Amino acid sequence: MVEIRIDYEGELHCSALHVPSGNVLVTDAPVDNNGRGEAFSPTDLVATALGACMATVMGIVAKRKEVDLAGMKIVVHKQMSTDTPRRIVALPVAIAMPISADHPLAPLLEAAVHACPVHHSIHPDIQVDVTWTWAE
Repeated sequence: MVEIRIDYEGELHCSALHVPSGNVLVTDAPVDNNGRGEAFSPTDLVATALGACMATVMGIVAKRKEVDLAGMKIVVHKQMSTDTPRRIVALPVAIAMPISADHPLAPLLEAAVHACPVHHSIHPDIQVDVTWTWAE
């Protein structure tokens, strides 16, 4: 179990300590929800976690197969609801790969993306569409 300690600093700002590593990240409420948008919002972190998890599980698969995925890029767009309750409704993901679509590892990487723990933790009502761009 990982411990994360969160301090509310006021003015809609928080700091979160990742106890095992000592790393700290900060959050702020977004401009469209009473904040200043000076840092990741809590829902931004959900989108970030999804993209980072996808990259990590693909990296694990590639490392096992001795394939370098350096240069891979992932963009996640977070779409919020326009009604209440305020919530994430879609997280479209665009993945740009440094290998070709006909690379023998491509099917395993595609499967890994859909098997990432964060993807499995996101409510099924949140639309997660993945698009791929492969190297020539």
